[in-house]
Amino acid sequence: MGLASKHNLLNEKNDNSALKDSRFPPMTRDELPRLFCSVSLLTNFEDVCDYLDWEVGVHGIRIEFINEKGSKRTATYLPEVAKEQGWDHIQTIDSLLRKGGYKAPITNEFRKTIKLTRYRSEKMTLSYAEYLAHRQHHHFQNGIGHPLPPYNHYS
Repeated sequence: MGLASKHNLLNEKNDNSALKDSRFPPMTRDELPRLFCSVSLLTNFEDVCDYLDWEVGVHGIRIEFINEKGSKRTATYLPEVAKEQGWDHIQTIDSLLRKGGYKAPITNEFRKTIKLTRYRSEKMTLSYAEYLAHRQHHHFQNGIGHPLPPYNHYS
């Protein structure tokens, strides 16, 4: 189990499923120094007419489509996903359709029915060590004057 997979679970809406998901073993205290937390700020949302009107590695995309059962579905990928996977436009769109639950064969005609919104993202990442240093600095700035023990949910 990679740290990235465990970290992604911490991003889930429900804390119970994030901390008690039986698919993954709990994080250990030894893993804390190797953790990173990233936040992506999404900006510049633009609806586009052509599902190919976006740049791999530059734009994130969100698609809306009607599935084979007639239900409206959505799916999104951040800008780095297609680039990291080595996907082109079609591979990315098809992967998003599957992610969104589309099970029928994907045709070029169907791709043209997709409503696509492109956006940009600014990603900020903080290591566990940086977090501790910031937390310690902030604590001293507030005049408390003694070091804080590192926070962890094990203590």
